Amino acid sequence: MVGRFWDWLRGRKPLVDAFFAAPVVLLSLPAWLGDAQAVPRLEYLALTVGLVAPLVMRRTFPRTVFAVVALICCVQCVAGIVPIPANMAVLMGLYTVAADFTFRWGLAAALTAEVGAVMAALRYASGRADQRSTLLMLSALVAGVWILGLHIRTRRAYLSSLEERAARLEQERDAEVKMAMAAERARIARELHDVVAHNVSVIVVQADGASFAIDTDVGRARQALETISQTGRNALAEMRRLLGVLRESDDAGAYAPQPGVAQLDDLVEQVRSSGLPVTYEVAGSPPDMSEGRQLTVFRIVQEALTNTLKHGGPRVAATVRLRYAGDAVEVRVHDDGRGAAAADDGRGHGLAGMRERAAVYGGSVHAQPCPGGGFEVVARIPTGEAA
Repeated sequence: MVGRFWDWLRGRKPLVDAFFAAPVVLLSLPAWLGDAQAVPRLEYLALTVGLVAPLVMRRTFPRTVFAVVALICCVQCVAGIVPIPANMAVLMGLYTVAADFTFRWGLAAALTAEVGAVMAALRYASGRADQRSTLLMLSALVAGVWILGLHIRTRRAYLSSLEERAARLEQERDAEVKMAMAAERARIARELHDVVAHNVSVIVVQADGASFAIDTDVGRARQALETISQTGRNALAEMRRLLGVLRESDDAGAYAPQPGVAQLDDLVEQVRSSGLPVTYEVAGSPPDMSEGRQLTVFRIVQEALTNTLKHGGPRVAATVRLRYAGDAVEVRVHDDGRGAAAADDGRGHGLAGMRERAAVYGGSVHAQPCPGGGFEVVARIPTGEAA
């Protein structure tokens, strides 16, 4: 309730300025109602209204209000009318100009008020000593109000910079969140592409084999159907694991871990069961690799073998070689099929996904046709954290 009232009040500057000008009116009432008056009642009332009324627009037109009040005070001094409580309006105008405008405008207003202090000291004080003390007192008052206005202006600028910085940080945070979400969506898309493309390719090959063998070799057809069933279950399990990260209420620990280098043997056996002869070789001692790097190696081999299944043609064979050398692992997948000459040579999202995965860890992927036929994918993945 208080917050809403304050927001409503801040949008009505004249009302707030009238509230702050009210104490000046209250201070002027005793002298106006008293019997002993140094200024005639009518002149006192007119001067008070002339000095206080502009304060209602003090923050709406600060420089104009200060100029009007200063001019009235100057006329008052020249006319020899003694100071009254309403003369404080010039200090209020000085404060507003110093607080709301640049240093130069504040300094100009302070010098104007100081000229008025000199005029008042010379006009109303008698004797040099009295004039000097009056001038010092008025000058100190002008300087204090001016410094207060400068302090408020500096504080406002500081708070404004903090608010701007907070808004900028919030925007940067939102941008980072959006980038992270986009990167996560891209990662999930790559994972789904690899899972679906590989497993569906195996299922298609096995289904074709079963359709040819169902009349002549029931045992081979049954084995193909079993492979299709197992491959479908594996695909569903992997897709369930990937899509599970999108469900905030689910427990992430309920899903299977990401495949790694240790699962390459199972991958090769699965591809072999689909009818593609695959030779798997490992050279060197496997170093400690992060799960992300192992997943990258697994997906690169999986995508390369999937492309061989889709585009290699009949009687194709593939070779998978892993070579651990120093601070990197080299992955080489070669086939002797017709994938390089096919209408779709595999240069699609799969190879782009390979390159993106390798680039995350400072690696590289080269995919190109081989002299004499076939296709080869060579990837190099740094294994050290320094990479």
